[in-house]
Amino acid sequence: MLKIIGSVECCALKEFEIPAIDARIDTGAQTSSLHATKIEVFRKKKVKWVRFEVAFDQDEKQLSFICETPVLTRRTVKTSNENSEKRLIIKTPLTIGETTFEIELTLANRENMEYKMLLGREALNGRFLVNPAESYLV
Repeated sequence: MLKIIGSVECCALKEFEIPAIDARIDTGAQTSSLHATKIEVFRKKKVKWVRFEVAFDQDEKQLSFICETPVLTRRTVKTSNENSEKRLIIKTPLTIGETTFEIELTLANRENMEYKMLLGREALNGRFLVNPAESYLV
């Protein structure tokens, strides 16, 4: 049986030591996205890595995390305003409630968005049902 989640859920990205970040659940988006600035690609033992900053407000505090991870790929993504842009894709474990699983995330500047993380269909499919009338169900 699939768990029911709301239109916004609190997630953790433990690999990046981010204990809690509110994510907008968006079944209209295929790929999930994370707000990232100061994106810097580099090589570590012949493997392409990325270093980036994730900064957001939570409980009236400004939080900031410097993250490093291998680059999975670079892909053209259609944005919410129908434009296309090339974005770096990473893979990382995500925790929602008691459930942890790996997801792909695009790194994007979501500075003007209310939610600094967006969970798309690829992350949700086969795991959750979404009740858009509710928030924070898990």
